[in-house]
Amino acid sequence: MKNLEIAIAAAKALDSKKGEDVKIIDIREISDFADFFVIATGNNRNQLDAMEEAVGAALAKMNATHKNTEGNRDSSWILMDYEDVIVHIFDKESRSFYDLDRIWKDGEPVEF
Repeated sequence: MKNLEIAIAAAKALDSKKGEDVKIIDIREISDFADFFVIATGNNRNQLDAMEEAVGAALAKMNATHKNTEGNRDSSWILMDYEDVIVHIFDKESRSFYDLDRIWKDGEPVEF
């Protein structure tokens, strides 16, 4: 399945940049706007930027359709929209505050 492959490639790219607590959540059964969330935490702004760049490069190689990226140099949360795969890159404080892991706990975790 292409969307699963995209999610796994994104997770591996995040992991390659030392992203912490990288998770893929299958939300197909509980969401009508996406199939997978990929979530990771970075320790500082430079790492968040490196993680964003790594995901962009990995998914460009797969010809994944990149719709949009939200977040800027001052953001603590970067959202990368690849149609049915949404990548969330947080700093520690924002990940804890928004707690997507809890909100989407009814989704199925995916090993990668």
